[in-house]
Amino acid sequence: MSTTAELLKGAAELFPDEVVTQAHVRHFDLPLNAGRFALITLDNGLDHTKPTTFGPQSLANLDTAIDQVAREAAEGTIVAAGVTGKPFIFAVGADLKGVELLKRHEDALAIGKGGHEVFKRLGKLGVPTFAYYNGAAMGGGVEVGLHCTYRTVSAAIPAFSLPEVFLGLVPGWGGCTLLPNLIGADRAVSVIIENSLNQNRQLKGVQVHELGIADALFEGADFLEQSLVWTAAVLKGEIVVERPEIDRGEGWDQAVARGRFVADSKVHGAAPAAYRALDIIDAARDGDLQRGYDAEDQALADLIMGGELRSGIYAFNLVQKRGKRPAGAPDKNLARPVTKVGVVGAGLMASQLALLFLRRLEVPVVLTDIDQERIDKGVGYVHAEIDKLLGKRRIGQDKANRLKALVTGVLDKAEGFADADFVIEAVFEEIGVKQQVFAEVEAVAPAHAILATNTSSLSVSEMASKLKHPERVVGFHFFNPVAVLPLLEIVRGEKTDDASLATAFAVARKLKKTAVLVKDAPAFVVNRVLTRFMGEIQNVIDEGTPVAVAEKAVEPLGLPMSPLVLLELVGPAIGLHVSETLHRAFPDRFTVSPNLRAVVEAGKRGFYVYDSGKPELDPEVAALLKQGDSVLTEEQVRARVLDAVAREIGLMLDEGVVAEAQDIDLCLITGAGWPFHLGGITPYLDREGVSERVNGKPFLAPGVASVPA
Repeated sequence: MSTTAELLKGAAELFPDEVVTQAHVRHFDLPLNAGRFALITLDNGLDHTKPTTFGPQSLANLDTAIDQVAREAAEGTIVAAGVTGKPFIFAVGADLKGVELLKRHEDALAIGKGGHEVFKRLGKLGVPTFAYYNGAAMGGGVEVGLHCTYRTVSAAIPAFSLPEVFLGLVPGWGGCTLLPNLIGADRAVSVIIENSLNQNRQLKGVQVHELGIADALFEGADFLEQSLVWTAAVLKGEIVVERPEIDRGEGWDQAVARGRFVADSKVHGAAPAAYRALDIIDAARDGDLQRGYDAEDQALADLIMGGELRSGIYAFNLVQKRGKRPAGAPDKNLARPVTKVGVVGAGLMASQLALLFLRRLEVPVVLTDIDQERIDKGVGYVHAEIDKLLGKRRIGQDKANRLKALVTGVLDKAEGFADADFVIEAVFEEIGVKQQVFAEVEAVAPAHAILATNTSSLSVSEMASKLKHPERVVGFHFFNPVAVLPLLEIVRGEKTDDASLATAFAVARKLKKTAVLVKDAPAFVVNRVLTRFMGEIQNVIDEGTPVAVAEKAVEPLGLPMSPLVLLELVGPAIGLHVSETLHRAFPDRFTVSPNLRAVVEAGKRGFYVYDSGKPELDPEVAALLKQGDSVLTEEQVRARVLDAVAREIGLMLDEGVVAEAQDIDLCLITGAGWPFHLGGITPYLDREGVSERVNGKPFLAPGVASVPA
């Protein structure tokens, strides 16, 4: 059997570009005359913007440091040892760049075994060990601390999590086994399953302590000093750490059952990671740690060689890398400064936009509308939201006062926009209305001002066509709710110049949005894909397939909500309007459902009622539906929907709507909340053979979101 050193050496050869973490050992005398102490500090030599990770060489370095500490413990020269991180970062887990490169199951197995063999030594040193979570800790960073005897956590930590299930893995270096044995199965399920599947929700330091993961909580300013005083008191017996007794019977069963319910509601069985993690948690109740570690190794290796993880890593890289360096964006040096923003409209969408610009840019923001009552309501909304932030202590009183003073509303566009650098409209989705608004704004705004439209489906070029300076018009399409969804589709019209586009991207960056450059094509990216997807669902319902069958057909994709629930969120009237826009552009592929029109004309807000707490088909809607007699199975519906989506994406790429398939996936992840385990959509279509069947070729090259050949 290979030694740990051999395992890690072999893995390191597969990953020559690893950003290597060093494990520095230093010694000092503890307070209270508690004895000599060895502290291992994990540090990759870079600042906090490049978090510390564990690749094979990094694990080998930690193993070497533990060799030294183990020797000192055996010799009796130290009374305890600890692990901490560089400023602001403890450690954020396995280096995913290395995981991407793995091609063989046995290499993946070696990564799991290597991490376990190193980390578990911290629990077998012969002296107590302490983890000091001083900064961000995720994945393997959390797990290395779980192997220690005791843990402290900084109240200043902004992010602490086991995010593996979110990406398509399991916490595989002890997390699934040790955490439920430390804090109980129910709390472990919350951290490992529920938080991960809720868009990778992070814990703060206080929560880490409340959950019982850490034994003590200290302020960030003198965190290490306080931790060492506490350590000394523990070693001298002045502090005794008491942990609650774990319910290993019915409570454990209920926790695992709850985890399965959460997984089913989020991924509908479509991604295996959550279920593999729950199997390990279920088996961990007897406290047999080694058996748990072996199960984690096997699950890690299987999942690393599976499509969902590769899609998850691909999606993660899109959001973290491509999302920060938009394809096709002009030179950022061309961007003009924005010192005042105008918003045309004061309805809910316009008010949300005003709040966002105000909070992120902290410049004057002025709203206009057709009457003073609407303007007052819009400004009042912004003020109320600022008060909520103040109430939650997210901002102080001075900042709240300053922000409120910056937002105003006026009836006269000339008064409001004469010195604005960026004016965005959020008025009724009708081309004539928008053209009129832009003509009025152009007449009063400075010559350099950007004119932006939040249109969801109309032509930006047509909107600008009657202006003297169409080159400064740009599409700036947000997604609702504005504060939550990161995507911003930036649309280049036929005449839009580079300076206007560069300014739009610069503003998007300050707004902390994920900007994607989109060609001026009907409904751009997200709405075009979703309308084709929803349209095909609507078609099969119109033709005769029961609503429940059509809805259930796409459950295996694990989407955040079913198509008709999404329609309810968007609003049936908006869904109908977008389908009409796309039908005019592409009548052979986009239909306008007579049943959807009937629902809108009847004033219904959706297809469902929720009297029982669950969605049930509204009897009034059921009475409106006129269906044919062609009934499809779930499999037939799913194939038809996926074929339609694959064809549409193929056509969008042929038209140059975006630079690459990666941009469509980035849009669906950040604008529609499509899951990481699908990689957006194109890796899933490739994996299921749909791309090949419909377009004759996959969307992505082998290895981009799949196991390298």
